[in-house]
Amino acid sequence: MKYMLLIFNRPGFVEELTEQERDALFAEVGTIMQELSESGEWVGGEALADPSTTKTVVAKGGQPAVTDGPFLEAKEHFAGYLTVDCETEERAVEIAKRWPDVRYGGRMEVRAIMNDAGTEM
Repeated sequence: MKYMLLIFNRPGFVEELTEQERDALFAEVGTIMQELSESGEWVGGEALADPSTTKTVVAKGGQPAVTDGPFLEAKEHFAGYLTVDCETEERAVEIAKRWPDVRYGGRMEVRAIMNDAGTEM
């Protein structure tokens, strides 16, 4: 089953770390990524650009309207995602629990990806 692990973290937390802490954090991410690749569980994923570059599309008067960025004052932002293919949901949660951003005030959301038929709903 494929799962998307959504990464939410506190804006600016990486800049608050010492160089040694940053190096350790990125090394830990690299280790997890290598393990997932070697186990065949890695499907894909990307980090996202700063939220200030976001465009939001909403309906206004029944028509799509585009605005710049998320305007809500937020303690965290959607920073990126991983897609993994795991035997169980428990394994996907285990991976999310290891993600280092969580220790720095972030969170991971684990969501099953529906198959083409969408019968999971």
